Amino acid sequence: MKKFLVLVFCILCLCGCKKKDANDVIKTFTKKVNNADSYSLTANMSIIGDEEKFNYQVDVSYLKDEYYKVSLYNKDNNHEQIIIKNDDGVYVITPELNRSYKFESSWPNNSSQAYLLNPLMRDINSDDTLKAFNEGKYNVLKVKVNYPNNSDLLYEKIYFDNNSMVKKVEVYDTNNIEKIKVTFNNIKYNVNYNKEDFEIDEYINNDNINNENKENCEGTNCDKKTGNILEDIIYPLYLPSNTYLTSSDKIGEEGNQRVILTFSGDKNFTIVEESLYVPDKFEVSPVFGEPILLNDTIGVIDTNSIKWSKGNIDYYITSDNLTKSELVTLASSMNLAKSVIGSK
Repeated sequence: MKKFLVLVFCILCLCGCKKKDANDVIKTFTKKVNNADSYSLTANMSIIGDEEKFNYQVDVSYLKDEYYKVSLYNKDNNHEQIIIKNDDGVYVITPELNRSYKFESSWPNNSSQAYLLNPLMRDINSDDTLKAFNEGKYNVLKVKVNYPNNSDLLYEKIYFDNNSMVKKVEVYDTNNIEKIKVTFNNIKYNVNYNKEDFEIDEYINNDNINNENKENCEGTNCDKKTGNILEDIIYPLYLPSNTYLTSSDKIGEEGNQRVILTFSGDKNFTIVEESLYVPDKFEVSPVFGEPILLNDTIGVIDTNSIKWSKGNIDYYITSDNLTKSELVTLASSMNLAKSVIGSK
């Protein structure tokens, strides 16, 4: 009798530890997200390049009817950017630069986003060929992704615990190499938010500006430039085949300098680098295109151009025959670039 009871106990333990069926995981997760009037989450995210890893602390607030506030804090360089979506549009705010881009965009519904629950739910429910399996203590779904601006990203693995709470997400490229990893620290549903929590007024009314950048500034440029000198020209580490640097021109004066790099060949494009623009009062600039995460900063991409800021430089690339994916690859390669790849 004693042996029998031990056997029953062991069977019950095994049953209790059994992983959930994939349909149960999908159904429960979908119901949780759809039924939530709001949620907050914190996570750690890594963007994995060929030679470097860029580490972010992510804080998300969400209110039903498409209100988002996302803080992306780069732990490597202490650089923070905030994405806000409200009734007026989508804003990408850089507090230390005292400025924001404003988009007329359907973000985040127009692409996959590994750190947001709603896009993850959409990815899962739109993939009729998803695969489910167990990996250690997790229920795992392997799902196709949709990154229109980066066709190299192919699929993601979404890890759930036995309560159908998402614990981590890994995004892989066409070579099965992990490129994005998100580890969720805390997810809380039905938080007490209201629409006012998703306004940008707190940034508009904050006149803090990095005055150290203006120490050497004189005259009319003081309100609009950091005063930095373009001491180094940054060249891309990636170039399309049979494409070469054909001209390099530096124009302007100290504190208001610009470099124009022209590349010609099978793929023609132009790179513009100029002293970082910092307005004296908070500035909102309407832009066409979509927000794009470029390793360690958020930029703006449209059909034939991409722009972003890093360090003390504003960057802009334009081309009539580069694809969006090529623009992203080119821009991302400039994070590490210090020398010319090829010239002719």
